Amino acid sequence: MKIRILPSLLSADFARLADEIARVEDAGADMLHVDVMDGHFVPNITIGPLVVDAIKRVARLPLDVHLMISDPGGYADSFIDAGADRLTFHIEAHPAAQELAGRIRSKGVLPGLCISPETGVEAIEPYLGIINHVLVMTVHPGFGGQELIDGCIEKVWLLREKAPELNIEVDGGIYTETIARVASAGANEFVAGTAIFKAEDPAAVISRMHEIARSA
Repeated sequence: MKIRILPSLLSADFARLADEIARVEDAGADMLHVDVMDGHFVPNITIGPLVVDAIKRVARLPLDVHLMISDPGGYADSFIDAGADRLTFHIEAHPAAQELAGRIRSKGVLPGLCISPETGVEAIEPYLGIINHVLVMTVHPGFGGQELIDGCIEKVWLLREKAPELNIEVDGGIYTETIARVASAGANEFVAGTAIFKAEDPAAVISRMHEIARSA
């Protein structure tokens, strides 16, 4: 599987977002991860379609948009129109995932499903054949800077066994010190916010993450 590092814009300096995006793109990022929170599904509020549209206008890399919202079906089209290249929604918010995943794909966008730490793999197992990727939250969704929950790593093992060709993305507590644990379990896409945006040399961090993940 192709190893991809996705800087999470949640950790960027929003006062100079265009510069921050250019900085991590030049540093070797593979995609940009965009966290959308509604203050209801998770206890935080971030951005909406207008900001995603603004990001799309300055970004060179694809946008991996993660909907942490209570009504992903009602807002999916807005984020697709804003420029999402991949759109991920939570199975906890939309249990009947087949229709929404199909609608997302019909618009030329890659659909993904996300599971929170409390949710087991069995919740998304019926849909593994119709999605592009699974996002395994390795922290409780809503805030950056949390420590990786080791108990979530078993889900990565299970998913890789059940779907050998599926992209498995992990988000939460990903640093150079922790990436090997989830990579060795089978993850191939890694969302990292604080580790990259707060680093003096983002290129060195991204390069090191690629190297560790490949070796694992």
